[in-house]
Amino acid sequence: MTMTNAFYAQSGGVTAVINASACGVIQAARQHPDRIGTVFAGRNGILGALAEDLIDTGQESPEAIAALRSTPAGAFGSCRYKLGALDKNRRQYERLIEVFRAHDIGYFFYNGGGDSADTCHKVSQLSDAMGYPLQAIHVPKTIDNDLPLTDCCPGFGSVAKYVAVSTLEASFDVRSMAATSTRVFVLEVMGRHAGWIAAAGGLAADHGIPVVVLFPEVAFDQPAFLARVDALVKHHGYCTVVVSEGAHHADGRFLAEQGTRDAFGHAQLGGAAPVVAGMVKEALGHKFHWAVADYLQRSARHIASATDVRQAWELGQRAVELAIAGHNAVMPTIERLSDTPYTYRIGSAPLDQVANNEKMMPREFITADGWGITEACRRYLLPLIEGEDYPAYQGGLPVYATLRNAPVARRLPAFDLG
Repeated sequence: MTMTNAFYAQSGGVTAVINASACGVIQAARQHPDRIGTVFAGRNGILGALAEDLIDTGQESPEAIAALRSTPAGAFGSCRYKLGALDKNRRQYERLIEVFRAHDIGYFFYNGGGDSADTCHKVSQLSDAMGYPLQAIHVPKTIDNDLPLTDCCPGFGSVAKYVAVSTLEASFDVRSMAATSTRVFVLEVMGRHAGWIAAAGGLAADHGIPVVVLFPEVAFDQPAFLARVDALVKHHGYCTVVVSEGAHHADGRFLAEQGTRDAFGHAQLGGAAPVVAGMVKEALGHKFHWAVADYLQRSARHIASATDVRQAWELGQRAVELAIAGHNAVMPTIERLSDTPYTYRIGSAPLDQVANNEKMMPREFITADGWGITEACRRYLLPLIEGEDYPAYQGGLPVYATLRNAPVARRLPAFDLG
């Protein structure tokens, strides 16, 4: 088969390990110079393809690419920009094909979550319809851990580790001060519809911490919640609440809904922690503190899970292997073989079964009372947060890579995203 170039882009909220997947893709592509020429990256995700704002990763040294494995965030820039339905946004999809044709791109690696899987699938469909030879491979990434057909998603293990550790450490702090100060600590974590990240905070209970977890999968019951918190404070002197940003009332209203929408059309969330803390203060009078993990949880490469880093890199590598083998419109996946010892293999799933599907927390992972995690959930979570993969340090701070990101000369007229 003839050699063509490849296009790689990062999409949506970045993670502590998305660059490890980029490292895997680029390193694997360089091992097949007879099949893959230059790997172009999109500056700021798919926008880079639409604007023909491409980066020549071939200008980066092997050492710089290797350093991506221990660097957080998106080395090439990401974006929250969703291409809509083919029939309504056909000109944008056709523009992608035009750019790919202009730069002899035959491989499309799109590194993102559910919306990115949908875009990748649509690009594959359009390339077929237009008779343009393109192999579209989705590289999974999402801290929410909600992609279907894979045991876990790169990015989740490191967020889970950060949240579990932070919950434990903050709870130790509260415990030491509860006699005269804070008695309730509320930590808000990400997770719009799925409570995987919040579940990780429940691991602190294994260390004797009284924890209440508020999951999106369980409708919020304010009287029951307040009774639970009050009982724990009376028994232990304090308690910690881990609340998912997607926690909602029985009628579907988010505790933290702001009445606005993000670029993907999702309800803009933020502020569940102060809402919950306010309830505690008003009803129970307990002193409290609250915190929102926000970007800290998804950017914390200094405490990334070794399992997560390894899997992110492996899935990037596997994406290239699938493309070289002739696969199209698929996503490499993690298939768990056993919990103890933890073993897995890399598989694949068709994008038409991945796109627009969300994987929620199984009910058997949540305790019957709805406030904590079960032993089955612990068996699932613990291998994913196992191990440390510390970056190199210099002068007390981690050493992270900043690439040259050399631009590629444009060959097409400017395009109005309109």
